[in-house]
Amino acid sequence: MTDSPVSNQPELTVSELSASLKRTIESNFDHVRVRGELGRVTIARSGHMYADIKDDKAVLNTVMWKGQVNALSFRPEEGLEVIAEGKLSIYAGRSNYQMLATTMRPAGAGALMALLEARKKKLAAEGLFDEAHKKRLPFLPSTIGVVTSPTGAVIRDILHRIADRFPARVILWPALVQGDLAAAQIEAGIRGFNAMTGADRPDVLIVGRGGGSIEDLWPFNEEAVVRAAFESEIPLISAVGHETDTTLIDYVSDARAPTPTGAAEIAVPVRADLALAIEDYGARLKRALLTRTKQGRDRLRAARLPRADAILTPKRQRFDYADAQLKRGLLSAVDRKRIGLTRISARLRPEALPADLRRRRQRLRDIAVRARPALNRIVERKSDRLAGAGKLLRTLSHEATLERGFALVRAEGGKLIRSAGIAGRIAHMTLSFADGDMVATPLTDGPPPKAPKPSKRPEKKKSKTPVKGSDQGSLF
Repeated sequence: MTDSPVSNQPELTVSELSASLKRTIESNFDHVRVRGELGRVTIARSGHMYADIKDDKAVLNTVMWKGQVNALSFRPEEGLEVIAEGKLSIYAGRSNYQMLATTMRPAGAGALMALLEARKKKLAAEGLFDEAHKKRLPFLPSTIGVVTSPTGAVIRDILHRIADRFPARVILWPALVQGDLAAAQIEAGIRGFNAMTGADRPDVLIVGRGGGSIEDLWPFNEEAVVRAAFESEIPLISAVGHETDTTLIDYVSDARAPTPTGAAEIAVPVRADLALAIEDYGARLKRALLTRTKQGRDRLRAARLPRADAILTPKRQRFDYADAQLKRGLLSAVDRKRIGLTRISARLRPEALPADLRRRRQRLRDIAVRARPALNRIVERKSDRLAGAGKLLRTLSHEATLERGFALVRAEGGKLIRSAGIAGRIAHMTLSFADGDMVATPLTDGPPPKAPKPSKRPEKKKSKTPVKGSDQGSLF
């Protein structure tokens, strides 16, 4: 058995070999530009994109990290031809070489047009371009919102044209209209105007920019911008590029203007034209009224209507005849009613009354005869009770007490004085006797004051007692 020849070549691990290959490839292919067609395109939850760039003979695995993916101005889709830039690297876990792309763009206008056509078909299939969703523009907007660049000629053209035609308030939402960040800012402007409330909320929106290549106008083809324009509750006018330029926002907007200046002309009318139109309408209305009045006068004359006396005379005669007939009719009706009343009265005489009615009448007379003595007895009992109550009231009254020699002592206000101590502190007091009142003072060294004349007290009305046996009269 012979020993194998000894070699001085070092032994490498798989990881060491992979790391060496990675360094070699990354140092020799640290910047490459590749053109090809996108195959499989996957965007992970982390935001990183994994795609294949291929041609008819080879496939290159491509990775783009989240930051670069968010900066793309288009949405990578399968079948789109692109140009990617980056560096080559090796994924040691699978012994695959791959491209770490830093930028990616569609490969020429043809690819952009293909992407634009595909996106247009997709949005049209969803119904975003249907005429049923278009809103009417306001006739005279008081506030106009404009989404465009604050430094371009677009905003100056719009302001100048609106000032010439019909001055209105213009609110600018500044936004980039070209580049990777333009689509997000345009979308934010449309949604921001719709979120406004109160008097600042625009009545109509204008989204515009000047002309340019398809790459320059691409932000207005982005799906986010198109959907924001479709969802706008405020009527929107698109004014992107020149008359020959067409973007997807033109299909979804409520009105399309060939230029930004044309958008201003669509948004507001010409005030001078309105004044002339109003004046013309007033003159036409005046002429129409005069013509209508003249025609009516001519028809009235042509009708040759009779004079008022000729029309009213027959009516007056009919009224006189009706008045005479009414009087005779009333007298005749009264006579007929009188005759009928006489006949009924004859049937109501006592001898003509039915037997049952006569019996009831006699019974009523008998009850009246028996009721008279009973009523007299009730009246006598009530009179006796009333007289006894009057005597008791007289006995218990203070007048009877005064007649027995007592007196009431009162102060000036009429308050009763119930003790001598209180009476000694009062300068004057009134003594009420049965036959009158007098003023008194407590005993002093001087002579007492003269007593006033007794006041005549009103005589108490005597209660009237019914006389027993008085005639109460007949009930009938």
